[in-house]
Amino acid sequence: MNAFSWYLVSIAGRLSRRMHVVARQTVEVADSFSDCDLILDLGGGGEGVIGQLRGRQVVAVDLRKEELDQAPDGPIKVLADARNLPFPDDAFDAATAFFFLLYVRDVDRAAVLGEAYRVLAPGGRLHVWDVVVPTPRTTSARLFVVPVRAQLPGRTIRTAYGVPWRDRAMSAASITALARNAGFEVASSTTSRHTFHLVFAKPGGKE
Repeated sequence: MNAFSWYLVSIAGRLSRRMHVVARQTVEVADSFSDCDLILDLGGGGEGVIGQLRGRQVVAVDLRKEELDQAPDGPIKVLADARNLPFPDDAFDAATAFFFLLYVRDVDRAAVLGEAYRVLAPGGRLHVWDVVVPTPRTTSARLFVVPVRAQLPGRTIRTAYGVPWRDRAMSAASITALARNAGFEVASSTTSRHTFHLVFAKPGGKE
């Protein structure tokens, strides 16, 4: 869904008991990748933020064809399930998940992180930007929505992300625990009240 449509959704969400809308979040997306990196972008359809950042260096994976069709030209687009990626071991130098894990049910996140670990080369890093999703306190709110202003070098992307609230509870701590179980080490962790940016490293690589 485009940014204007999501803006309308966010306005409606503030008036509807069936939506829980977080205040708009500004997220800095620094370009920490090298020109030689092959980057796997999980959930890379829609706005394709990482694809807009690094173009043909990015392999954007999404489960929905319409999301890949909507993404701007530039990255290589692959229709695939992040729980079972169609790539060999150690195939990518880096991986990203920009507001993707909130779309994954909590019971499936371990599989997604395990696959990201498998396809990353030793020494590769997984960047996760996402939102804290609390456990619903009432049964009336069914949709969790977060408007986002993504600040890339030289451009700003305005959008929003919305998912059914059930089975989506998530925090920086919960994702970190799953990543460690998958074999990752924590390279850095930046958190705020509503969002977080975690960087996980696959051990090994060049000294």
